[in-house]
Amino acid sequence: MLEILNLLKQYGSLVAVDYLNLKIEKGEMAGLVGPDGAGKTTLMRILSAILPPTSGSARVAGYDIIRDAEKLKEKIGYMPQRFGLYEDLTVLENLNFFSELYQLSKKQKDEKYKEVFNFSQLEPFKDFLAGNLSGGMKQKLALSCVLLHTPEVLLLDEPTRGVDPLSRRDFWRILFEQQKRGITIFISTSYMDEAERCQKVAFLDKGRLIAYGTPKKLKEIMNEFLYEISCDKTREAKSVLEKVDGISGISIFGEKIHFTLREEKLLANIKNKLKDTGVEILNLRRIEPSLEDIFIFLKQDKIEIRNG
Repeated sequence: MLEILNLLKQYGSLVAVDYLNLKIEKGEMAGLVGPDGAGKTTLMRILSAILPPTSGSARVAGYDIIRDAEKLKEKIGYMPQRFGLYEDLTVLENLNFFSELYQLSKKQKDEKYKEVFNFSQLEPFKDFLAGNLSGGMKQKLALSCVLLHTPEVLLLDEPTRGVDPLSRRDFWRILFEQQKRGITIFISTSYMDEAERCQKVAFLDKGRLIAYGTPKKLKEIMNEFLYEISCDKTREAKSVLEKVDGISGISIFGEKIHFTLREEKLLANIKNKLKDTGVEILNLRRIEPSLEDIFIFLKQDKIEIRNG
């Protein structure tokens, strides 16, 4: 349903998307994860036939993004980070506006409005100005507008960024309902817990695809031992760990530190060094890696796994 081949996008000397290859099957939900500046938005705009690539090719819903750009737009629903809702129009007026753009008949409008009001739970707010809605409700309205023409592929660029946890949960409930209907979904996100919900996850860094596969397969990449430590002086402990040979992938998670070890026998030396610097260990245990741990591991060790 979505296939990318050697896709490149350059802005002068800046490479935003670096010879990327990726394939998403019909009905799959794939997540795109990467830091700010990784190229996520650029990639979404290219796949939506809004931005031309420098070279390479891509097909979405069977259409070439360059040759068949207009036909492609009829088959996709693209939701950028800032969707173009009209805040001085009501919820219903926004839906009416996009229905006109999609040239829906009255019968189609009635059917789609019933459907989107059912999953978005926005009907009680249909006469509210869009500008007066909460962030989460605005995103549900935006998604409702995108779905009016029954797209085959959804391209969503960090749709839940800055949205409260409850609204994020509602938004993902809607996405799962759409996936059950057979819609293919490609969603970029800055939340690793959201990436965990996807069937496939693509890690993007500086425009390059560094790993792609199921969350389970990605977690099997790590060939070192992952530990979590809680102590009374987190910053001081991190400084000590950074100087110990055999430790890599050191990251702070709240009041805890995650680090990887090449050999478990190094633990005794680590405990002694922390004790010698006055750091009290409250808890030290081996843990299973999260997707965030894997992403940090891949970046620091410069490992590249294209598919898995």
